Amino acid sequence: MDGGSARRGWLPCFLSGAVFAVCMAGTTLPTPLYSLYQDELGFSELTVTVVYAVYAFGVIGVLLLAGNASDTVGRRPVLLWGLACAAASAVCFLCATALGWLYVGRLLSGLSAGLFTGAATAYVMELAPGKGSPRASLVATAANMGGLGCGPLIAGFLAQYAPWPLYLPFAVHLVLLAVSAAVLLGLRETVRERRPLSTVRPQKPGLPPEVRAVFGPAALASFVGFALFGVFTSVSPALLSRFLDVDNHAVSGLVVALAFFASIAGQSAVGRIGERRSLPLGCAGLLGGLALLAGALWWQLLPLVILSAVLGGAGQGLAFRAALAQVAAASPADRRAAVISTLFVVAYAGISLPVIGVGVLSDHIGLQDAGLVFIACMGVLVTCAGVYLLRRPAEAGHESA
Repeated sequence: MDGGSARRGWLPCFLSGAVFAVCMAGTTLPTPLYSLYQDELGFSELTVTVVYAVYAFGVIGVLLLAGNASDTVGRRPVLLWGLACAAASAVCFLCATALGWLYVGRLLSGLSAGLFTGAATAYVMELAPGKGSPRASLVATAANMGGLGCGPLIAGFLAQYAPWPLYLPFAVHLVLLAVSAAVLLGLRETVRERRPLSTVRPQKPGLPPEVRAVFGPAALASFVGFALFGVFTSVSPALLSRFLDVDNHAVSGLVVALAFFASIAGQSAVGRIGERRSLPLGCAGLLGGLALLAGALWWQLLPLVILSAVLGGAGQGLAFRAALAQVAAASPADRRAAVISTLFVVAYAGISLPVIGVGVLSDHIGLQDAGLVFIACMGVLVTCAGVYLLRRPAEAGHESA
């Protein structure tokens, strides 16, 4: 196959990855705008964290109730539903004259992400030449995390340097969603034996006994990694504004984006480092990121926030991809989907519950001290996971080739 034919062979994979990125960008688009909504609608930091966390509940609900729907009805119908939920979310933010619009918008955003997370990952890999190749896996990873990073980056720059900061980012996203739907309709369906929607059954999270030793530290590392992302994408703009005098929305969006882009780098390094070494190294990266964030809050230094985003994001990428691979490898084939769903539920609980805790504490002890308490708690969890991983005996079959 010549170079031109090879590029054409990969084109559907790249196009589906672009659609994946557009949908995921919508889930983080409001991040640098929360301070503007606070000024407009007059709500507290606790409300910001609850508005943010509603998204995770939407994701978890879809993963549990319809996470396997695309295996039954086809990839494209599920992805089109996801794009429709993302568009409805953007409309809610465009109409946000009261707090209720933000809650509904975030819930719809969570539904879109829940529909896309599994279906789009599978679709990207199935459209690639040589299904399941490492390159296809990297395209899916980059689309997911890259989209999450582009959301705050785009919204921050538009809010800072263009008119209508609470409207233009969502109008632009609606246009991108329309283009994505057109692209999706032009791609082929990869599920050959499709069945009616009525045959879809909820997935029950499950944990067979042989998975538990691997699952514990993997789940802790995933929880902490997603919790760190949750803090960066919910309250970091407020931290930057209040304690570091950074009121530039573009800078706020860039700091959040760096964490997601660093995660891509961390995930892409797993193949070279190996799964067994990547998980404890990822825990170390997360611990370092948390320590830098604590230093940034204590000494009020922007460079430490940036370093925290980069190191913590890379640690999250290393830890989560290795955790996912090890848990999948240890799971019986007939229970693998249920076990992976359980890991994602734990990860998305990390995005929501600790962030709400930061919001509750901030009303009583202030945002800075609440952030330090969060960092201490997450540091203990990730240290426990790392120590266990370093002390456990070697297990055959869990090292990547």
